Amino acid sequence: METEELITIEDAQIARQSSALTSRQVSDMAAPAAASGSKSKWMILIICAVVALLTIGIISGIHSRVSADTTLANVATQSSIPSVRVTYPQTGEEIQKIDLPGNVEAFFDTPIYARTSGYLKNWYVDIGSHVHQGQLMAEIETPELDQQLQQAQADLKTAQANLDMAAITSKRWQNLLAKNAVSKQETDQAMSDLSARQSAVSASEANVRRLQQLQGFEKVIAPFDGIVTARNTDIGALVEAGANSGPKELFHLAAINKLRVYIAVPEAYANAVSNGGSVTLTETDRPDESFKGILVRNSNAIDPGSRTLTAEADVDNSNGHLLPGAYVFVHLQLPGNSHSVTLPSNALLFRAEGLRVAVIRQNHVVLAPISIGRDYGNTVEVTSGLTPQDAVVLDPPDSLAAGAQVNIVQPGKQGPA
Repeated sequence: METEELITIEDAQIARQSSALTSRQVSDMAAPAAASGSKSKWMILIICAVVALLTIGIISGIHSRVSADTTLANVATQSSIPSVRVTYPQTGEEIQKIDLPGNVEAFFDTPIYARTSGYLKNWYVDIGSHVHQGQLMAEIETPELDQQLQQAQADLKTAQANLDMAAITSKRWQNLLAKNAVSKQETDQAMSDLSARQSAVSASEANVRRLQQLQGFEKVIAPFDGIVTARNTDIGALVEAGANSGPKELFHLAAINKLRVYIAVPEAYANAVSNGGSVTLTETDRPDESFKGILVRNSNAIDPGSRTLTAEADVDNSNGHLLPGAYVFVHLQLPGNSHSVTLPSNALLFRAEGLRVAVIRQNHVVLAPISIGRDYGNTVEVTSGLTPQDAVVLDPPDSLAAGAQVNIVQPGKQGPA
């Protein structure tokens, strides 16, 4: 305003000087005219009109300069106020949906080993074959086992014969003892020999049963309904049994009518996972097809390496569309917090005094402290410090200070700029 007054005073002085100069010029021109009396009144009128036009032009120029200076000062003032975009926090939902990766596994996944040693006589199923519980999968020839069984059966017969002879002897000695024909010591020895023979028979019978059971393992039987995912043997191959010999699996069998899906739930959502909840599964190559599952159990412990909770969902796969080992997306519905709000991540200010957001109130900045709940990536959950009516600055500069005046350009949409 002082600059404008100085400009106005200077322009007024110029106007007075111009008017004085013009007046002197008019007087100088009018003096000879009055002296001579040869000039007419029309000449005087013309000169007066020229003077008036010059005066109007000077005043108009002064006014335009003052207006231009005023406009420039207003533009400079407005330019010094930063312009910002704002967004409004979104109210939290009662049901929250999150998408997590899941690994599909067969409900039963079992390697099939031989329980007896020998040579593979024949196999009846191959990879991809659907088998039923109790179905014959392969046969093993066990010539050594057959010989051992025959020897055990012969030993059993010998033991039974010895038992029969000991029983007759024991009975005779008991009869003689009643007649005092033999001593008590000899009778006791005969009865003890009978007991030993009975134990020998029992041991022989157990050995025969053991070998018979091993001989029964010559037939490889499917333990449950499923599909053969691997066959690692062929006719004539040597089959070895026993844990110490490092046996090689004959088949690999998987039950796929019902599948297990294991989900690594982040620690932030661990408390919201409850058994019995429903989940939806989708695959990348078939986004239009979905599968329903039920959360049946969880580990009830956080993995210290991944900071996740392992949860299991069982999925009906009677149509066989899902395959064991597949990678799926699990869509979980978890209880939300209707008292919280969500805010774009690019609205946060990390200051030394703590986490802040810039809220616009009456065109001035207020640095509001907030508390963060869950981090969703592009957005975060704010549990305290904001309401849905607060205008929050998007992409606030680090130099933004509390109390600064700003201009709102336009309300921004939730999400990164």
